[in-house]
Amino acid sequence: MKLLEIGWGMVALTIGATGTTAQITTSQYDNLRTGATLNEKTLTPQKVNTQRFGKLGAFHVDGAVYAQPLFLPGVEIPGKRKHNVLFVATEHDSVYAFDAERPNDPPLWKVSLLDRKRDEETVPARDVQCPFIQPEVGITSTPVIDLQSGTLYVLARTMIGHFGGDNQYFQYLHALAITTGAEKFGGPKQIAASVRGRGDGNKNDEVQFDTLKENPRAALLLTNNALYLTWGSSCDVDPYHGWVMAYDPQTLAQKAVLNVTPDGREGGIWASDTGLGADADGNVYVAIGNGTFDAATGGRNYGDSLLKLALKNSSLVVADYFTPFNQEQLSDADADLGSSGPLLLPDQPGPHRHLLVQPSKGSMIYVIDRDKMGQYQAQGDAVVQRIRMSGSGMGAMAYWNGHVYFACSDDRLRDYALENGQLKLKSSSGIRFDDPGATPSISADGNKDAIVWAIATKTWNGADRPAILYGFDANNLEQPIYTSEQNSRRDRAALATRFVIPVVVNGRVYFSARGEVEVYGLLK
Repeated sequence: MKLLEIGWGMVALTIGATGTTAQITTSQYDNLRTGATLNEKTLTPQKVNTQRFGKLGAFHVDGAVYAQPLFLPGVEIPGKRKHNVLFVATEHDSVYAFDAERPNDPPLWKVSLLDRKRDEETVPARDVQCPFIQPEVGITSTPVIDLQSGTLYVLARTMIGHFGGDNQYFQYLHALAITTGAEKFGGPKQIAASVRGRGDGNKNDEVQFDTLKENPRAALLLTNNALYLTWGSSCDVDPYHGWVMAYDPQTLAQKAVLNVTPDGREGGIWASDTGLGADADGNVYVAIGNGTFDAATGGRNYGDSLLKLALKNSSLVVADYFTPFNQEQLSDADADLGSSGPLLLPDQPGPHRHLLVQPSKGSMIYVIDRDKMGQYQAQGDAVVQRIRMSGSGMGAMAYWNGHVYFACSDDRLRDYALENGQLKLKSSSGIRFDDPGATPSISADGNKDAIVWAIATKTWNGADRPAILYGFDANNLEQPIYTSEQNSRRDRAALATRFVIPVVVNGRVYFSARGEVEVYGLLK
């Protein structure tokens, strides 16, 4: 039994009380961002087919859902007994707690992060000058849960409108009790920061965080008693910069701030809604998008770089980095290194024990030694391996049992076997995933019965269309064992959002959509 301290006292979260030890507290299951859950005993390749598996329902909410749902078992809800809880955050700045097995029930609790006393509202898409998230922008990045304190951390955007313009825009870090949704630790904490620099938009050699221009896409990260938030932009509307901020999870005090292009421009942190990675020592890995780069010549700008960050006292220090030799060409061609999130592999045998895999928008996969990342080499990349893809890398990879899975834009789902520290293509699916590809998620019972799940979403400029759930036998990707369109009358999903990451727990598959979260499982 794990005791969780919440705002009004102590409650018990009984991991295993409902017959499970599964939990989803962060994007892609863990801080390595492996995208794999290894204790799924109900769903197997033999059981998942259109005769036995299908849509069980949907959790209806008040806005589009871009954040990945989270899950905790055996949560004691005051006055409502214990429940396996699914946490959902929306672009309408609402957070829900649902009984994960009962999609037709009302929420166990719901909170709005809009301060109605101040006439706060969500940010209209027209204000951010970007059509990708419509019609409003509120909570986009995936929250994170701290089991020790029973806290759900959420980053939300709000606005106070004024007649005739001159609107005010805000971003807040919220710490919510998992049992009630109540604010904790004196929250919410308003996001604000500035650094010395001559970068784009500076005033008197000071670059300030712009609450309208800065767009949080990457998932929140909790590691080594620090909470990390990051920002890019909306549709490259300048001026903007990539920001990384660390906060104390118990007090919400800001611990450190890093602007990755303080003397330049851009350098957004996108990750296609996946997250920063972290290793066992608390080092944080973040991929940067198009922007100014001059770190190799003594500068402070890290456009199109992969950074290894260490939190030292009140500073985020670049402990090591990798930048492609053709960074300038990549930036000019809008071929970001940081279009995807990093995958940190478990310890490997051989000379490169600590590997990281980074797909890029420039159609390249980089395999990097985390202990010696290579920095910038003008004559060629000092990396373990480079693999050419046929499309842009967006989303993230998944790892299971010595294999790495990925579906880049307009390409097939591919299985790369890890052999002697190198990735070798083993197999590919017979179907293709349109732009932006898919972020796979794997369910398995240890090293057996693995299924690769992926969502086909909408293209960036295409018409709305239903999301499609695919399931593949991880040992044979040629044809899916299930798709939600095989029996569309029964199983069709709602309209798709983008960069959707499915998650699996207790024999059910959950994924976000427009105005709801879908749930699939074995049919009764």
